[in-house]
Amino acid sequence: MASRARSQKQRDQLRRHMIAIRRKLAPATVAGWSAMIVAHLLESFARPPGQCIAFCWPIHHEPDVRPALTAWQAQGCQAALPVVTAPARPLAFRPWSPDTRLEPDRYGIPTPTAGPWVRPDVLLLPLNAFDAAGYRLGYGGGFFDRTLASLDPRPLAIGVGFELNRVDSIQPEVHDQPLDWIVTEAGCFRPR
Repeated sequence: MASRARSQKQRDQLRRHMIAIRRKLAPATVAGWSAMIVAHLLESFARPPGQCIAFCWPIHHEPDVRPALTAWQAQGCQAALPVVTAPARPLAFRPWSPDTRLEPDRYGIPTPTAGPWVRPDVLLLPLNAFDAAGYRLGYGGGFFDRTLASLDPRPLAIGVGFELNRVDSIQPEVHDQPLDWIVTEAGCFRPR
């Protein structure tokens, strides 16, 4: 029990540190690296990687991948945003387009408040920290790990983040779900 608490404390410290580093980035740097990530996504997945692609609204200087979603929508796929329906539950998803009405959720993240529930084939996940084995640290709520574990078949999980958040290991725990792909400003990678 003590080792689990120590591991959780280390992960929380790593999460805070990595978010703080990213938040210090200049907006122009975030925009430039985001554009590189979008270019890598569209090059590696020239055809949409699924019929319904969920992504996260960018917060705290996360990569903004909306241009990739707009390009895939032009090819006929549907974009979706996650909705927190209850603590400690898998996420639900609603369609998104540039004209979708959004309101801040309980965490202050713009979220669709109306529309049908959809099931994504692909999840684009933000990376507060990530490692070469394909594990990520999110914000600590476990929403995406629960979501990936609950959906059958499991959606394709693509992590999107900046190289400055790469670490040797996030010290994954048994509930952590690995990513299928990682995309940063440096390129598109399959985890080891």
